[in-house]
Parts: sequence; C-alpha cells; structure tokens
Amino acid sequence: MANPNYTAVEGTVQNLSSMRDSCCEQQLTLSTGNGIVNFILSGDTHIVDNQRLRPGMRVTAFYNSDLPVPLIFPPRYQAAVVAPVTRNEMVAFHFFDRNLIAQDNSLQLNPGPATVITTTNGQNFSCSIRNRQLLVFYTNTTRSIPPQTTPRRIVVFC
Repeated sequence: MANPNYTAVEGTVQNLSSMRDSCCEQQLTLSTGNGIVNFILSGDTHIVDNQRLRPGMRVTAFYNSDLPVPLIFPPRYQAAVVAPVTRNEMVAFHFFDRNLIAQDNSLQLNPGPATVITTTNGQNFSCSIRNRQLLVFYTNTTRSIPPQTTPRRIVVFC
C-alpha cells in the first residue's frame, strides 16, 4: 500500500467553532498568505502535544491530498495533523525512507544528539526512525537537493 501524500497549510488561527451537525468535530479557520482555509478537526485529528488551539496561534495543518474534498470556497479539508509552530520554525509530515529522505524528495534528515525523538503520545522512541511516517520540526536547511536538516524534534507516527 502506498503512503498517503500530505499537504501542509501554514497560517494563523482565526477561529475555532463547533460544527452544527456534530458534537465531536470542530472547524478550524486559518488565515494564510493566500486567504482563508478551513479544516475539519475530528477525533482522528492529531493535535501535537494536545495543545489547545486559540486565535492568533501560528500552526501548520496537514491533510491527505489523496482524499476527495468538496469544491467549495473557501476550501475545507479534513485535518490529519495540526502542529503549533514557533517563529522561524518549519514542520514537515512525510514518510521518510531508509536514507531518511522524504517521500517527495523535499527533505533529508540528519538527526543529531540534541534531536528529541518521541511517539505521538510523548514517549521516548528508541527504535529506528527509518521507513516511517514522521512529523519533523526544524529551522535551517542546506541548499542541496534534497535540502538537509538537523531537526530539533521528530514525532514518530507508528
């Protein structure tokens, strides 16, 4: 089975509201450089560190771009992962192969001794991170192809 392709949308939380038809879903409205984008947050959406989302917070939301979406404006996607980020920080969510290269060849990882590696529930991860779906927090990359980085943090999706 192929690994899903996730697309990132970075923006500032504008609003978080309850869905009319569901008590267990919310709509997250992000203000991006290209306008407004809405995300549906369900019980399956992973919010990194279980942080409470609030207006003004900078986040990166990821959705599975292989799934169908309604043709409406502003766009509305089903969020798979929402990651609050700090200034100058970037987040990537990809399947990384045995060489720690992202599935789309957009990033190569060079974990260092200071890289914090955990599971989605915050526990230390002591196995190999190769050939896994990873959420990567980083600041700088090289200008090589693919760009390389020593991440600050890696969250392993088992």
